[in-house]
Amino acid sequence: MPSVRRTLAVRRPLPVRRSLAAVSVLAATGSATAAGHAEVYAPPAAAPALAPSALGARYETTGRDITRALATARRVHDEGRARVLAAFLAPDRRFLSFDPRGDGRAVEVLGDLEHADRIAVVVPGADNSLANYDSPKFVGGGSRALYRQARDAAPGARIAVIAWLGYDSPSTLSTSALTSGSAEKGARGLERLLTGVHRLNGRARFALLCHSYGSVVCGKAARRLAPLPVDEIALFGSPGTTVRHVSGLGTSARVWAGRSKGDWVRYVPHVRFAGLGFGADPVTPGFGALRFDAGTGPHSGYLKPGSLALRNLALIALGRDAEVTHA
Repeated sequence: MPSVRRTLAVRRPLPVRRSLAAVSVLAATGSATAAGHAEVYAPPAAAPALAPSALGARYETTGRDITRALATARRVHDEGRARVLAAFLAPDRRFLSFDPRGDGRAVEVLGDLEHADRIAVVVPGADNSLANYDSPKFVGGGSRALYRQARDAAPGARIAVIAWLGYDSPSTLSTSALTSGSAEKGARGLERLLTGVHRLNGRARFALLCHSYGSVVCGKAARRLAPLPVDEIALFGSPGTTVRHVSGLGTSARVWAGRSKGDWVRYVPHVRFAGLGFGADPVTPGFGALRFDAGTGPHSGYLKPGSLALRNLALIALGRDAEVTHA
């Protein structure tokens, strides 16, 4: 999410016009950049459907996609991408899906997905890509920290974590980061993922942990996921979900909201006008979410090892609500 303080308030039409003009410039710049980029990476192969009998084959298919992309990265001297993909091929890593094109997509599984009682899905915000995937500040590194924290908190629990870079995470310097278009597309992908995982493991309960722009994705997905056993949704570092009240999400899940004291998102105007902005602030009492204590860290520090936010998010993932500390 962008750390700008542009106002979108309806009562100030001139700043709104200026914001829209700036957005138009960003859109034109982004389009020109995209048009000038030649894609060198091949699309992924068709993967087997998620089913107990085909899960191993799916991991193998995705592994071959990563191996092929690594060969391309080395051939075109894309050293940064090559380092990332080589790390993806470590023997203990498994991916449900992978696409090296553009900024890339990857959906990684931590733990035993087929036999888990609880499955936490980490839905990341803006600026996530293959290039930074394994950073502690982004979805891969953060999901590993969450998995370790959950295992430490409940050694006997059967929990799996999915690091879901399964949509085009917008850039903070693009129009997509100011609108819900990318979130709506992401919501459809998230629904497909959870529907497939539920077919694979019909026993597990789901928790969605949604950071920053990822909370907009979860807000759009919540109603779609209502038929599935999603019992926890945590919104953290959220700019809003495009609804005014938690009831507008259309979910029976417990909805949590947290914001750390060092998070710049508190400066984002919580309005929605002409398709820009994301509406009500989820951490305000009027939104109706349960408040959890997210500590004092920065916007990128919610899943930092040792943080209060990580502790509480792991407890939410485990469904141990009574142990979560409230704001």
